[in-house]
Amino acid sequence: MAISGVTTFLWFDDQALEAATFYVGTFPDSRLGQVTHYPADGQRPEGSVLTVEFSLFGQPFVALNGGPGFPHNESVSFQVFCDTQDEVDSLWDTLTSHGGEEGRCAWCKDRWGVSWQVVPRTLGELLASSDPAVSKKALDAMMTMGKIEIERLR
Repeated sequence: MAISGVTTFLWFDDQALEAATFYVGTFPDSRLGQVTHYPADGQRPEGSVLTVEFSLFGQPFVALNGGPGFPHNESVSFQVFCDTQDEVDSLWDTLTSHGGEEGRCAWCKDRWGVSWQVVPRTLGELLASSDPAVSKKALDAMMTMGKIEIERLR
């Protein structure tokens, strides 16, 4: 057996191409790939989008238009690391726009219900501090936030 990697596969009702296009436009080093369509005898209307291949940060994904049977939930999320507050703000605002939802402790959902964690690298550095007082202060501050504010962490 020649295992070649893992591809994240996301189930959508009928918004796979819209979601993939949004994600590719949001994240760097991202692109759309092959789009397949339902055949005449498929479960969905002939010619409608079946799957969309795309990559985010060079990582492969496939989005499927499979119907409403399996909505997204918080048991799976995607963690994105940011270097600056401007990056956190921009990504958070983009993901929660047009029907997305703000959550707690760096978590949010996009308009399709996909969960994201928008995390400044500073958070991990503070939580991993060898000084227990620093890590506790950062954790306590994070627990009061939705979108993470770097200065409040410090």
